[in-house]
Amino acid sequence: MTAAQAYAARIDAVNAQQARVQGQQAPYDPWGAAAAIFRFDPHRTLDANLEAIALFVQPEETLIDVGGGAGRISLPLALRCRETVNIEPSPGMKAVFESLAAEAGITRASVVQAHWLEAEGIEGDVVVCADVTYFVRDIVPFITKLQAAARHRVILTVWSVPPPNRRAPLYRLLYGEAQEWAPGYRELLAVLWDMDILPDVRVLPNPPWWDTAMPETYDQAVVLALQSRWLAPQDEQRMRHLVETHFQTLFVSDNGGLRPLWRADARELLITWQTHQK
Repeated sequence: MTAAQAYAARIDAVNAQQARVQGQQAPYDPWGAAAAIFRFDPHRTLDANLEAIALFVQPEETLIDVGGGAGRISLPLALRCRETVNIEPSPGMKAVFESLAAEAGITRASVVQAHWLEAEGIEGDVVVCADVTYFVRDIVPFITKLQAAARHRVILTVWSVPPPNRRAPLYRLLYGEAQEWAPGYRELLAVLWDMDILPDVRVLPNPPWWDTAMPETYDQAVVLALQSRWLAPQDEQRMRHLVETHFQTLFVSDNGGLRPLWRADARELLITWQTHQK
């Protein structure tokens, strides 16, 4: 089995498990439903992880942000380079991106609503793709297109524990079985090496940006445990009951807050290489 086949098999296992335990879901926009939590001030001071990405983008360059969501990366970097283009399939994320850009007075950032493999005519100096590859089955065509679109550099970021799996103990609690593991940096690097791509890899200093604050109250902690895109709507009440029943084993008091014991620690990996197209 090739690295790409093993990668696809991981995606297939995740999807098959979800279909089995949750049943067939009606089409909807799960990222759009959560888009509000991705509203970040484009004029904020960049954290250390995002600053590490920004250092690769020069003022005269165009940045393509593949699966850029509400613009967490591309909107602040539009203030530092010639132009950014966000390729984002979620209508809900696109709407938040456009509202944030308008509110911040940013005119050098645009969004194209499309899946990456279906987007046409996209080209830039630097192409960044953050927190997307865990969900991409056809990983070789996806990466090949990233390379073809980048005149200068490709940047990928992934977390050491894929975000879909950071709540694996909650998944086991709800469904009574181990959660299938989404492909992460090990599988991704194996694919890149098979493609004769030898990237630079750096572990970035900051923990996940969405873990910056612990819940302070019981109700906030329960809501945190329920915030997951793998949780089907029909399972929310049962999950709430399980969290409330097992609360003492899921959370511990820590420095005035309630630290979730089920949430795995993770570090962000920056994976980048030059395309030598300049």
